[in-house]
Amino acid sequence: MVCLLCLSTSVPAAAQSKTQPSDKFRQLEEELPTPNDYRAASGAPGHRYWQQRADYTIEAELDDAGRRLTARETVTYHNNSPDTLNYLWLQLDQNIFARESEANVTQAAPTFTPTPQPGDEYTESHRVPFATIDRLLSQEAFEGGHRITAVRDARGNPLRYTVVRTMMRIDLPTPLATGQSTTFSVDWNFLINDAKALGGRSGYEFFPRDGNYIYEIAQWFPRMAAYNDVSGWQHKQFLGSGEFTLEFGNYRVRLTVPDDHVVTATGVLQNPQEVLTPAQRQRLKQAETAREPVFVVTPQEARANESSKPKGKKTWVYHADNVRDFAFASSRKFIWDAQGHNVEGNKVMAMSLYPVEGEPLWSRYSTHAIVHTLNVYSRYSFNYPYPVAISVNGPVGGMEYPMICFNGPRPEPDGTYTARTKYGLISVVIHEVGHNYFPMIVNSDERQWTWLDEGLNSFLQFIAEQEWETNYPSRRGEPQNIVEYMASEAQVPVMTNSESVLQFGANSYGKPATALNILRETVLGRDLFDFAFREYSRRWKFKRPMPADFFRTMEDASGVDLDWFWRGWFYTTDHVDISIDNVRLYALDTRDPEREKAARRREREERPRTLSQQRNAPLPKRVDEFPTLKDFYNTYDEFAVTERDREEYQKFLSTLNERERELLRTGMNFYVLEFKNLGGLVMPLILRLDYADGTTEELRIPAEVWRYNNSAVSKLLMRKKEIASITLDPHLETADTDLSNNSFPRRPVKNRFQLFKERTRPNPMQQQDRKPQAPEAPKNP
Repeated sequence: MVCLLCLSTSVPAAAQSKTQPSDKFRQLEEELPTPNDYRAASGAPGHRYWQQRADYTIEAELDDAGRRLTARETVTYHNNSPDTLNYLWLQLDQNIFARESEANVTQAAPTFTPTPQPGDEYTESHRVPFATIDRLLSQEAFEGGHRITAVRDARGNPLRYTVVRTMMRIDLPTPLATGQSTTFSVDWNFLINDAKALGGRSGYEFFPRDGNYIYEIAQWFPRMAAYNDVSGWQHKQFLGSGEFTLEFGNYRVRLTVPDDHVVTATGVLQNPQEVLTPAQRQRLKQAETAREPVFVVTPQEARANESSKPKGKKTWVYHADNVRDFAFASSRKFIWDAQGHNVEGNKVMAMSLYPVEGEPLWSRYSTHAIVHTLNVYSRYSFNYPYPVAISVNGPVGGMEYPMICFNGPRPEPDGTYTARTKYGLISVVIHEVGHNYFPMIVNSDERQWTWLDEGLNSFLQFIAEQEWETNYPSRRGEPQNIVEYMASEAQVPVMTNSESVLQFGANSYGKPATALNILRETVLGRDLFDFAFREYSRRWKFKRPMPADFFRTMEDASGVDLDWFWRGWFYTTDHVDISIDNVRLYALDTRDPEREKAARRREREERPRTLSQQRNAPLPKRVDEFPTLKDFYNTYDEFAVTERDREEYQKFLSTLNERERELLRTGMNFYVLEFKNLGGLVMPLILRLDYADGTTEELRIPAEVWRYNNSAVSKLLMRKKEIASITLDPHLETADTDLSNNSFPRRPVKNRFQLFKERTRPNPMQQQDRKPQAPEAPKNP
């Protein structure tokens, strides 16, 4: 029997155990910085928001024979802050390649994988990849790093400077007050690293077949460190993981290279008449209105360049407005294709450059992937504002800079390729071109928070991949793809400094991307999420957001309190493991003796007979041998309806009003579902109810059901139909790490196994074909 007024859907807070973990719904205001005039409580830039600016004029020359870059820059730095600055900080990222750099001397030892030697229980060998040892030896031999040869003011006077590992401080002769600008110059050079041997985000690749190089050059010039209202100078050392925190500015860059090289770079080429042939200029013009990519430098021209020798030098001039960085690529091996594309009124040249080794994959997919990325990302954030978007194939697997990115996948030497290579290329182009939006325009602090650009970008990458073709094999985004990481012990919260993150790809790319997908699909819904995400993107376009600005904007624009979500997914290492622990069925006692006693009779008859009852049934019974032992109770039927039962029922009905009588006639089944939060991460309860009549129903209960008790909750369902089974998270949308407890009644977990034959290794005698000789027969005495 059930009392309608006494049913509860959750355990109240007062009933929680004293060992109950911290409140998952505790508001984040304690963790987030206090809003101020620079950053509003809504997550928007405050009415006194400011940011610095740095404009660059650079002249650089590439020494192809010595693989060295020599350059000079003139920097004009604008102090828009309310503070007076006595010195400036610049980033010297090439110093990460110095032998004694912190990145080198603090790197952990490689993993030595034990491989026991057969037949010798006392000997154990270990395996390490050739590439690992090659990289370590290359680091020891390479004399990398910026060589600063001069630092001068605008009049040519030397300035005092101090190099601090990957940073350089310039001491100003007079303080730089609010609203003032200062101009200075730096001369420097450095050896370019072999990217295949040393790794890194830039460098060269050598092609033994033709003796040529591809150069992908980035983090190559002393760049202004960021000065902002949150961190002051952001001059954390570059250790390799935390990328870049930079200021916007205009760039005019002159790149002098061998005259048979093709150069592409951030910005727009200013002197095509000096560096391209008339035919190439005509093809570039044709590409502006083409529906498919057009070759600007053809494969035939690239092959001819491969076998040529330079006769001199050429200077390529590029200009870029309002960018935070500048990168370029140079080689005589480049094929160049291009296609004009209109992004809501902004004419963009989508272009790809690659060697013949990239064919036929690159001409088929790279530029198409650029155009696709611009379409999708612009729809979910803001229209792409720059005039070009470039993808370059070379030694770097995947790296982004304003308007240009470096991408690594190539086909096999015979031109064939695997599906993994094909989709790997499309995905990396989408990802790296997508970085133009985050962080090249939404200019987050990568040195501190990798996830704020990589996570958001990986989320939009997933959307773009799914719009490329049906069943696109995305690596990240689907909740089911992150469960192994979520259940692992080797985790740190997403809100961890970039240089301290464990399992970098899963933590800073996969987990936040998955979290945003869940927020969009399951928590907020697409309409609310998309509106809020666009609002964040547009608020912080060409500005520098912090995590609090993202969290606050998403709540401000959606109208939904998401503190529980940010806390669980970004501030903890909890995972999702919600169990349907039990389901209890209550039937309403109508007090009608005709109905209730008949029901109880059926229940007793349907109970299984115990083994003892079955075996004892044929045994002789004493009461059968002596009938006088039987009395009233031997024939009493407790389920027989009596007149007194009927009178009591009528008397009960007379005390009820019409509404109360109607409730007795509903015929409802009352199901109490009991859930346990085993993983710690609170999430909505998505339920599929399968009824006995073959129909189904889906029920979505918001995460706030856990607000009174974060670890256990019960939910009442009232249904006229009989529920046959219940499935939690039927669409795999919450990243639940254990599906075995997601159904009631429990279902077996399906797995597969293979049979195999054990292989026996030949012993050393067999390996050397040394069969033992049979002993001679003993001689007779």
